[in-house]
This record gives sequence, C-alpha cells and structure tokens, in this order.
Amino acid sequence: MDGVTTLGFISVLPPLIAIVLAFWTRDTILSLGIACVVGGLLAGGGLLGFPNLMKEALGNESFSWIFLLEIFIGILIAFFQRTGAIQSFAETIGKRNASRKKIGATTWFMGLFVFFSDYFSPVFVGSTMRKVTDKVKMSREKLAYICDSTSAPVSVIVPITGWAVFISGLLIGLGPIQTESDAIAVFTKSIPFNFYAVLSVLLVGLIATGVVKDFGPMKKAEERAQKEGKLIRDGSTPLVSKELTSIQPYFKDRLLSIVWNFFLPVLLIITIAVGTYIGLGSAKTMEAFLAAVIFLGIVMRMQGIPVKDIMNTAMNGIKGIMPAIMILVFAYTINALSEQMGTANYLIQVTESWLNPGLLPAITFLLAGLIAFSTGTSWGTFGIMIPIAVPIAIGFAGGDINTVVLATIAAVAGGGVFGDHCSPLSDTTILASTGAAVDHIDHVRTQIPYSILVGCIGLSIYLVLGLVGS
Repeated sequence: MDGVTTLGFISVLPPLIAIVLAFWTRDTILSLGIACVVGGLLAGGGLLGFPNLMKEALGNESFSWIFLLEIFIGILIAFFQRTGAIQSFAETIGKRNASRKKIGATTWFMGLFVFFSDYFSPVFVGSTMRKVTDKVKMSREKLAYICDSTSAPVSVIVPITGWAVFISGLLIGLGPIQTESDAIAVFTKSIPFNFYAVLSVLLVGLIATGVVKDFGPMKKAEERAQKEGKLIRDGSTPLVSKELTSIQPYFKDRLLSIVWNFFLPVLLIITIAVGTYIGLGSAKTMEAFLAAVIFLGIVMRMQGIPVKDIMNTAMNGIKGIMPAIMILVFAYTINALSEQMGTANYLIQVTESWLNPGLLPAITFLLAGLIAFSTGTSWGTFGIMIPIAVPIAIGFAGGDINTVVLATIAAVAGGGVFGDHCSPLSDTTILASTGAAVDHIDHVRTQIPYSILVGCIGLSIYLVLGLVGS
C-alpha cells in the first residue's frame, strides 16, 4: 500500500461523526449534513469545501440513476395508494385471516422472490406489506428488518444478479481467473462460503415466523406494537412523509381492479428488469419503474381519475420520498469525501500487516465490514477489497483456486453486506426504512444486534476455515 494517498486517522472522522451523531440525535439528515461540513473543512476545502464536494458527489450518472429511481418509486407508491391497490392487496391477504407468523413468513418469502434488485425489493415489500403487517401489530422496525435482510443478502448469493456480475467482473484477470466464464464459475463456487448472507436470510426467516424469539431493541419495539398498538416509536420521524402515507383511494365507494392497478405494473417492472438483465447483461431497474409509472398513469385515467388528480398524486409521491432522497444526497457526499480523504486506504494500511493464510478470510471479512460501515456502500467495498485480498489469497494458494481463495471472495461479499446492514449511511438500509415508513435510526438500532450475531458466527467459521484450509 506504499504511496497510496490517505489523510490517516483524520479520514475516518467524517463517517465516524455522522454515525455517532445519528445515533445520539436520532436525526440522520442533520447528522450527515454536519459530518459533510466538518469533513470538507478537514479535507482542506475551506468554506466552499462542502458545496464543491456536493457538486462532485451528485453531478454524476450514479447519483442521477438512484435519484430518478427514488422519484419513480415515490410516484408508483402514491399511484398504488390512490387507486386503492395497496388496500386491495391488503384485503386479499387479510381475507385469509392469516396469523402473525404467516404474515411474517409471507413478507419474508416476498423478499426472497424479488431477488433481482436490492433497490426494488425493500421498497416494494415494505410498501405492499405495510398495511397487512400493521393489521397484525407488527412493528415497522421489524418490517424494515425483514425487507433489509432479504434484499442485499439474497442478491449477493444468486449468481444471476447485478451483484454477481459486478463481483465476477472484478475477479477477471486475477491469477488463473482470465475470462468471464472463469469468473462466474469461481464466484458461484464461493457462494456456499458466504456465511453472513446465507445465515442472514435464514435468521430473518426464523425471526419472521417466530421460531427464534426477538431480542434486544427489536423485542422492545415488538412489545410496544403489540401491547400499546404503537407501530412506530413516539417522537420518531418515519422516512416517508405524510404526503405519501396519508394518500387515500380516489373512489371511496369501491376498490379498483387489483390486476390492472397492482399486479400488471409489478409484472411490468419484473419483466423489464429481468428481461434487460438477460438480454443486455444489466437490469434496467430505473427504466422499469418509469414504464410502470407511465402504464399505471394511463390506467388511472382510463378508470376515470382526472389528469389533474393524477399529477397531484405524482407530486405528493415525489414530496413523500424527499426525506429518503435527502439522506441519499448526504450519504453520497460522505462517500465522495471518504474516497477523497483515503478512508478505505487508511483502514487497509493499518490491517494489512496482520494478513496470513490462516487469518486471511476472517481479517478480510472484518475489514470489508468496516469499510462498508464507514462508507455505506457494499459495491464500493467490493471494488476496493477484491483487487487487494483475492490476489493475496491466490498467492498463498500457489496460484490455484482453493478453499481459502473461495472463502476470501465470499468474505469480501459477505463483509460488504454486513457493514452495509449496520450502517445508517447505506442506501439499501435507507430504502428499507423508506419501504417500511419507519424512523431510519430506529431501523438501524433494531437491526444491528441481529447483524452482529450473524457476523460473529460468520467470523468464527472463517477463522476455523482459514486455519484448517491453510
């Protein structure tokens, strides 16, 4: 790592300030804003450091993509509510008089089913199941946990997702991995070693169905919901504003067709996302949501809803999603600041001397988790760690692909998701809070004990595996 630019320990301060303030004040937007301003000053940008940093962080295709995706998600949720589609869906499930455990299992299964996009999954599952889980007095924190732990963990262990393509692409050219087919084959072999992702998916299923009892802050949240009927904490700030959650169906005396107003738009999203992934190698998720918004807007007009009302509903959808967008704005700014200050490089520098064949998977998992926690990005962590850790593992293996190499690849993938789950800066964690309409920090606080439990189990297995396989 010689010659790599980093500001040393100072580079860790901005994300550290954001995370500490977020838990202390329970105001994520304020905390991120303060951290960005302080970080801009520490980086030597002066008074203009913050606005210049925002221009750099937000003036790119990556942010534009997720910004538009959020906008279309907000509009679609508003359309779903204005047509009564969410209510129809809730009533369809409610007619079965399903128990709390069955509702939890249904929510978990929906998260597993929508595996192709970690952005679509938490918002879709949260917004469609919210009224159903509210009916059985499931806390919004638990709904957010189910949404979050069935998005990225599922996406990273299915070999036909964008996550698989991204990680495989990073593997090409490392040691004996020379082609795309080599990379996909190696990634697929590493999936059983991704203990964090696999165990996270299993644990959330056991928690959702009541097989494993809730513990920590989640237990208190569930007791509050069941005994007091309070689905969110008093004084909390849900990550979806009232403009979105208070939208009522246009027709008060009847519910419109659930097929036209819910299932067909969802089918359109899935068809376009999966179809473009198969045909183009990249799932066009944002374009899929745009198509669904246009389709449902036309359907709403054909069913007698005035154009003016449709446009007002769309604007309320945009307003309602703004809290999530503001957090993403500051999270992207913090990420750009961390890259500029060399946060990840510093973390690697202080830990690389510990690496040896026996400890490599475990140290890789911890370091990937720490980088993802500090930066709020799994994919950024993959981009940093795979070119460093995997060649070291291949070197230890004498140029072959053995258990330690596969475990190291999986440790990067699982560690990135682990840190992502614990971080209030993570975009998928933000989207889970958005879908469940819960206070963002309440979601993070209640999810962390579960993530740490699974992370400790995964770390222990990596230690044993590394020592046995080295």
